Amino acid sequence: MQRTLVLVKPDAMQRGLAGEIIYRLERRGLKIVAIKMLQMDQALAKRHYAVHEGKAFFPGLIEYITSCPIIAVVFEGPRAIEAVRSTMGATDPVNAAGGTIRGDLALEMGRNLIHGSDSEENAEVEISLFFPPQEILSYPRQIDKWITES
Repeated sequence: MQRTLVLVKPDAMQRGLAGEIIYRLERRGLKIVAIKMLQMDQALAKRHYAVHEGKAFFPGLIEYITSCPIIAVVFEGPRAIEAVRSTMGATDPVNAAGGTIRGDLALEMGRNLIHGSDSEENAEVEISLFFPPQEILSYPRQIDKWITES
């Protein structure tokens, strides 16, 4: 099983869309194995977005992501990263397909509601920023046999 990190960003929190976002990912068949609401501080924000450091939009990104509480979720499932990313839609909501979170609910790239890990390597690093191993809980679900073949 693959795991991925999802962040419900400040714009989604302010708009009351956290439940909708989590619902759509659960409805796909992904399982929540860790979840928490937190206020990201500057240090965590800079570690999480380190790949963008030095870019012109970096200071605004840090200000935005630390502006209000967020929800961090670890989802688990077969091809979880790909499933989350296709459910999120394109980074630029104007280019996101209808039926995706961003395509249905967002208008601008800087306010695109949700973050999802883009690779297994990044998922592992990102998950460790938000959750110590003991906060990630594996458990069986009876419904899983109706979602996956194995």
